[in-house]
Amino acid sequence: MVEKKYILTKEVADKKLRRMALQVAEQNCDADQLILIGIKENGIVIAHKIRTYLQEVFSGEVFVVELSLNKKKPALVSLDPAMDFDGKSILLIDDVANSGRTMLYALKPLLETYPKKIQTLVLVERTHKSFPIDVDYVGLSISTALDEHITVEVADGDVKGAWVQAVPAI
Repeated sequence: MVEKKYILTKEVADKKLRRMALQVAEQNCDADQLILIGIKENGIVIAHKIRTYLQEVFSGEVFVVELSLNKKKPALVSLDPAMDFDGKSILLIDDVANSGRTMLYALKPLLETYPKKIQTLVLVERTHKSFPIDVDYVGLSISTALDEHITVEVADGDVKGAWVQAVPAI
């Protein structure tokens, strides 16, 4: 059995999500609409949590869009529901930023339109960027070994925690 080294509990993750929602509201106070794009699986759960917390402090409309892509071979990216992003403020959301690859490919359909602004948010950021992606809102930034993997556990619409585990060599 692989040992899990917890880096976030449910309570701490929730505090970080609330803090990031406040930061997003502050940085987008001039926007009348904000579109949160959650990357499928964990990113969409985090997007819905951020939306809930934003609605407490942000006076504009907040929409959530689900982005789907194959993280191993991200050639095809789809958005549900499809929206017009021209002139809109967009927040792209995922659970973990590792190499930056997923976020980079997730930007592809957005760059075919003319948004006003695109920002990024992750719950956990690793420091192993291989692609030119900078995350605007980070819950926790952590240095890990290259053979370690970060898992964010979500269930029933909540973040239950996050841990680091060593990936066994193949």
